[in-house]
Amino acid sequence: FRRQLNVLSMSATPIPRTLQFALSGMRSMSAITTAPRDRLAIRTFVADYDDEIVREAVAKEIDRGGQVFFVHNSVVTIPARAARLEALLPGVRIGVGHGQMKESELEKVMLDFAAHRYDLLLCTTIIESGLDIPNANTMIVENAQNFGLAQLYQMRGRIGRSQRKAYAYLLVPDLERLPAEARKRLNALAEANTLGAGFRIAMQDLEIRGAGNLLGRKQSGQISAVGYELYQEMLNQAIAEARGTRIEKLADPEIKVNLPAHIPAAYLPDLSLRLQFYKRIAAAPDEESLAALEDELTDRCGPLPEEVLNLLALQQTKIVLNRYRVRALEVGRGRIVFHFAPEHPPDADKVLELVRESAIKTRLAPDGRLTLQTGIEPGELPGVCEKLLQKIY
Repeated sequence: FRRQLNVLSMSATPIPRTLQFALSGMRSMSAITTAPRDRLAIRTFVADYDDEIVREAVAKEIDRGGQVFFVHNSVVTIPARAARLEALLPGVRIGVGHGQMKESELEKVMLDFAAHRYDLLLCTTIIESGLDIPNANTMIVENAQNFGLAQLYQMRGRIGRSQRKAYAYLLVPDLERLPAEARKRLNALAEANTLGAGFRIAMQDLEIRGAGNLLGRKQSGQISAVGYELYQEMLNQAIAEARGTRIEKLADPEIKVNLPAHIPAAYLPDLSLRLQFYKRIAAAPDEESLAALEDELTDRCGPLPEEVLNLLALQQTKIVLNRYRVRALEVGRGRIVFHFAPEHPPDADKVLELVRESAIKTRLAPDGRLTLQTGIEPGELPGVCEKLLQKIY
């Protein structure tokens, strides 16, 4: 019965744990990227809190006959915020709504706002979902640094629900002193200024927060004991086996070479971004993916220094070695040494022919090592390996 049960879960911004389920193959996933007809993207601003910004944003919306959401997520201080807004915005009809009000009182406030008896609704995150008020097309979020990325996206989705341009203002006490993670969240939302950006937001949320623990009722486990990468590999293997798919695991070839191969801090100062690029380069499955990463690095940081070129050349060499299942490669002292895996040796006749005919001094050892006495530049290594391995496989 369970095998035939179909469940459809829908979300504009799936939480990292749910998204990771889909990306790992434990759930299937479809993305709806077509926006409703005549819908416009929401313009988003991130700035320090300033009464003048609030005054201008509210006046601009009211002048065009619209309404405003003002998110102040503290029930204790919301009366004081209401009094301050009334002094700042004379003549603006302000309603207050939060989750600790009586149900009938809150319902009346929301219905009055929907009927345009209020110009501005001062509220908590109670408006996060379920509201459809097409006339409200400006939102001001106070202390936006305290909200999660998906939560901000959901709140912002309460505006821009008509054919009118909408504006969101994410205000913080001091933009310069924000923690790095809070700044990433706000910048991610400000940059997601196209329609249907929910999936991209969810991916960035996954990247910022991590996937969490996928197994167990309490979502607890010992992933840190094995490391996230190994855990993900084990999970993918278990999923494939459950589906009857056999995964052939390839050993990661070892390359021994005395070369400076890294991303210098002077070239890319952001440590977390450097680590991301290291991870993406190491995981590149083919030359096309590696070339795309090279272009991205060049666009972001300028011409590649020698150390980065070496790093990319070594990863490209590793891709070539993986293709032929070569176990290890040594480069140095004017020679190149290939270590072949016993279970996947090269063609013996082709190797002997190479040894006899090669202009370069070549020697095949009994343990399966093939040595070429030749010097080589780092950038030439992938091409030389590819050309040689093609001849003997």
